[in-house]
Amino acid sequence: MIAYQLICDDGHEFEAWFKDSTSYDSQEKARQLACPLCGDTKISKAIMAPAVKASVTKAKGREIAKPQPPAKQQTAPKVQQYFSGLRKFIEENSEYVGRKFPEEARKIHYGESEQRHIHGESTIAEAKELIEEGIDVAPMPPDPTDLN
Repeated sequence: MIAYQLICDDGHEFEAWFKDSTSYDSQEKARQLACPLCGDTKISKAIMAPAVKASVTKAKGREIAKPQPPAKQQTAPKVQQYFSGLRKFIEENSEYVGRKFPEEARKIHYGESEQRHIHGESTIAEAKELIEEGIDVAPMPPDPTDLN
């Protein structure tokens, strides 16, 4: 897996994970990527700092100062806005199949049902079974209205 910091034309930055760099390239070229905040599909990679292992830099005598996390009061609304936008994007661009999610995900994976994006409900055990079968699943972002 590889994480990229992405940015849309409106300047919204967000992180996205991909199987490999080729997956990012093909999705970007096909305009399958969208900003979770505004839905813009003109996405590019943002400038990212390289990950440096602290133990290696200490061993070489060049300890690098650790970045300080942003203030909590500034981060929380941005995170909530990100998850709200991501959840909205998923709901608008996939079919809700309810409790039939594990069954329908298997049908799609094994070619018994049409290829499409779906979301629904499953238990943790059902989700683990799907993953063990090689079926890509991920939890939905929380509904911000349910967090209070």
